[in-house]
Amino acid sequence: MSTFREPDSPAAVAALTAEGERRQVIRSAGVVSVAVLASRVLGLVREQVFAAYFGAGFLNDAFQVGLRILGPLRDLFAEGALSVAFVKTFTDYSVRRGEDAAWRHASMVLNALLVVLSVVVLAGVFFAPQIVGLIAGDFSAEKAALAVTLTRIMFPFLLLIALAAVAMGVLNTKGRFAVPASASMMFNVGAIAGGLLFAYWLSGGGWTSVRDPGAVPDSAAQWAIIGMAIGTLIGGGLQFLIQLPSLLGVGFRYRPLLSFNDPGVRQVMRLMGPAVVGTAAVQVNVLVNTYFAASIDGGPSWLGYAFRLMQFPIGLFGIAVGTAVYPTITRYAVEDNLHGFRSMLSSSLGLVFLLTVPSACGLVVLARPIAALIYERGAFTAGDTRMVAAALAAYAVGLAGYAAIKVLLPAFYALGDARTPMLTSLLSIVVNVALGSVLMDWLSGYGVTAETPRGYAHAGPALATSCVVLLNFAVLSLLMRRRLTRLEGRRILSSFVRIALASAALSVASLLTYRALAAALGEASLGARLAVVAGSIAVGGAVFFASARLLSVRELSMAVGAITERLRKGGKD
Repeated sequence: MSTFREPDSPAAVAALTAEGERRQVIRSAGVVSVAVLASRVLGLVREQVFAAYFGAGFLNDAFQVGLRILGPLRDLFAEGALSVAFVKTFTDYSVRRGEDAAWRHASMVLNALLVVLSVVVLAGVFFAPQIVGLIAGDFSAEKAALAVTLTRIMFPFLLLIALAAVAMGVLNTKGRFAVPASASMMFNVGAIAGGLLFAYWLSGGGWTSVRDPGAVPDSAAQWAIIGMAIGTLIGGGLQFLIQLPSLLGVGFRYRPLLSFNDPGVRQVMRLMGPAVVGTAAVQVNVLVNTYFAASIDGGPSWLGYAFRLMQFPIGLFGIAVGTAVYPTITRYAVEDNLHGFRSMLSSSLGLVFLLTVPSACGLVVLARPIAALIYERGAFTAGDTRMVAAALAAYAVGLAGYAAIKVLLPAFYALGDARTPMLTSLLSIVVNVALGSVLMDWLSGYGVTAETPRGYAHAGPALATSCVVLLNFAVLSLLMRRRLTRLEGRRILSSFVRIALASAALSVASLLTYRALAAALGEASLGARLAVVAGSIAVGGAVFFASARLLSVRELSMAVGAITERLRKGGKD
């Protein structure tokens, strides 16, 4: 006589539900990853356009400063603090008060945002000279004037990206991930196509590339970079408009309601206050890095190009997992389901490590050939490649921390705790300033040439940021563990060690393959560079997969299972 566990027993139902939701998060993360992949590829194309047409010097330095000024504000009013605060309150309204109240809340937040951001944009345009002077005080008068113009043009981008963030928050809460994740792809389409169109129109049909980082370009070239700034605005508009049909499709209807005393609006504002510091720490640290690098001709451009490459795996893995898991853990928090919250957070961190630790090792080992493949053409020289590779390797050290924080920070906000991330982020900013100066002086003695008298000094702030990010993640993990009593730390540590061992095997395999292919094929042509990099990544990836399977990495089995299930269901449909 056979015995069976009761299928409707609480333990069995809880286990099945938790496993099902973990798989759903992995599938949702996969959907977001595909969309982010397309966006990041277009983002790299955008950077290639900048590298080929503007190089790493006067024009791009000025553009990067304008872009970096918007970074912390973008985290405040768009993808960072606003997103986490809005999703938290929108979920509360949906679960506890019903759909109608949730839609009313969304309109209230949207209208309040329009009023506040209009004031912020006007202030930014008016005070642009003072802001640029604070961030890039070492710029020449000509470069600073161009940076002010570009900053003023791009400031309205904040309003557009904030509208897109509200739309993304609504759609993610409703389980729609593909369209919001694809919206950033439309930003790059607009920025590239619109930017080049205006660049050629304003410049009179063409401009001269300047290879000397310190030389002042002619007026045509400066009008061209102004055209690229206008392209940024076009991209921001497309990022919002592409989400409108889906937003209406899930039931949103705009209401012209505004009250800063509304409880929901005030709750969003209370969460955003401290949350901005927590979510904007990376952007603030990047801004600090720009301040340090402004004294080096080409420094801001090298850091900007390197960080763009870093954003590829951060977005592909960290943001994808964080975006997919946040609505689920927020619902667990609203329902007071501590066990589900803890289990989902722990498995998500393990998944992030599975994806980012090998990526970091690959970026360190293959930094120079990857930078050469992506950027080295036109006005972008081999010397620029060497400098970008140094910064990329420095940034890659902290890749796992960057991505894991994208998952861990929203977990605090889901619990209604924005104070802890704020305090740890403030500490990280202070440490980054002090450590960046020390490492900048230390690395200035390495890689010195006639063209680069400061050596790898620009990589010092990047390395400092990586160290600070890892420290920040460690502190947040310990505090979250205290908050949840436990965080399945042994399982996470066990997986991390196994992933690290498999990643070490990847590093060796990628390096040996790169050396063999480079010797056999050379690296003179674009085709040869592509073959060398692709072959090195492919071999390294295969070695990592085999090593991870041999080491029984749990997260790999979960990911493979979720992908297999997705393909099986897709085949039936």
